[in-house]
Amino acid sequence: MTIRIIGGELKGRKLVTVAGRETRPTADRVRESIFNILGDSVRGARVLDLYAGTGAMGIEALSRGAQFALFADNRKTALAALAKNIKNCALESKASTIKWNIADNLNILRSHQPLFDLVFVDPPYHQDLIQPTLSSLCASQCLARGARLAIEHSPHERIAENRAEFQIADQRRYGKTLVSFLIYML
Repeated sequence: MTIRIIGGELKGRKLVTVAGRETRPTADRVRESIFNILGDSVRGARVLDLYAGTGAMGIEALSRGAQFALFADNRKTALAALAKNIKNCALESKASTIKWNIADNLNILRSHQPLFDLVFVDPPYHQDLIQPTLSSLCASQCLARGARLAIEHSPHERIAENRAEFQIADQRRYGKTLVSFLIYML
């Protein structure tokens, strides 16, 4: 599968992918739709890309003017591909990676400065990782008030609507993928 950056200064740049079925890159059509919905909020953003895989979402954000991106994944193969993509796109000064089991917690981000104002969450489907990830994001105190989250998930995995910390701003379905856009309220 070939993945390319679809907008911004790196438009058309190919990204290294991870062999096998362990990583499910976001389809170009879905990625383009997400960035169309996010619009100008990407420019100058401090981005957190959780379950980053190849890093396509965070790199796309950097290509479109984001200030900085931190990529987190716990798989060596994904981190190796991500490191190559950051280097091939000459983004070393704007990007960092961490190897972390996001499903356990996000303590490594506790009080990260500056705070993140744009977060991409794309966990493996059907593993009930969304609610623990949202709880860990809140506990880590790494989000700016009004931070926007784009969460890719199966339509069968629901986002709890009774969470005071997050407001669901929009949801869009693309085939087997539901993208939920949340706003951090605290």
